[in-house]
Amino acid sequence: MSSAVAWPRKTRELMNHHMDSTVWNEFNFRPDDVVVATYAKSGTTWTQQIIGQLVFNGDPSVAIHEISPWVDLRVPPKQEKLAALEAQTHRRIMKTHLPLDALVFDPQAKYIYIGRDGPDVVWSFYNHHRSANALFYQVINDSPGRIGPALDPPDPDIRNYFLTWLERDGFPLWSYWENVASWWAARDLPNVHLVHFNALKADLPGEMRRIASFLQINISEADWPKLLEHCSFDYMKAHADRVAPLGGVVFEGGATSFINKGVNGRWRDILTEKDSAVYEQTAQAKLGDACAEWLKTGGLPAA
Repeated sequence: MSSAVAWPRKTRELMNHHMDSTVWNEFNFRPDDVVVATYAKSGTTWTQQIIGQLVFNGDPSVAIHEISPWVDLRVPPKQEKLAALEAQTHRRIMKTHLPLDALVFDPQAKYIYIGRDGPDVVWSFYNHHRSANALFYQVINDSPGRIGPALDPPDPDIRNYFLTWLERDGFPLWSYWENVASWWAARDLPNVHLVHFNALKADLPGEMRRIASFLQINISEADWPKLLEHCSFDYMKAHADRVAPLGGVVFEGGATSFINKGVNGRWRDILTEKDSAVYEQTAQAKLGDACAEWLKTGGLPAA
């Protein structure tokens, strides 16, 4: 790759009840590493499953939650996580929820960023948050090293939950706009590939082939039917214990509550027209027209 490329550089650390960005400072990259990046609840696990099945030729025994960690999650401890990744001998697949300016970026690694419209993200995270059990809060809030306030149970009113998230830019998580904008700005780099949740739903075969091409993975046509099957939402729901983080033990109802509905638009009968208008106006102001349109629809502007 050309040395003339202006590669992203880390300019800050981001730490909260969930994340510790400093773990990336000590990570040793390999040339074929794959990093799956999202804000949260945007198709992260789905994309990890797709990549895992592509890398392992559709092997149904691969438990993606075991081999593909959320690197910047505060648990398990940094050195334990780094040692586990260093011990992996296969092509590594890692997950991050960091904005790009808080992430160490390696020009040889491959980065896949998945976008999803804000209201759909919030509705999905609300289910995640509402399903959290006592172990979840113990792990997130009580593990050593937490910076900032604890994560509390969610407001029972989902509309209020959304409006607070919008007004406070991602509360109780982290900034949505910073995350999306930072990755959108890097979309033309040769080792960054944008995916949208809507596109995964509308054309899973096509998106899987595009991801395989980006990762330079040759697909055996004989394996293609099982690859598609293993990456379908129904299959992931039925095998949620192999997919959901920690096997789903931190959620009431187990892993199947993490792999929930996989649908968009559940907010349409709850948010008012004014609520939606404020969201759209904020998206355009924070991201610009092209990025806001991509986030809403999945459509990329013409080159």
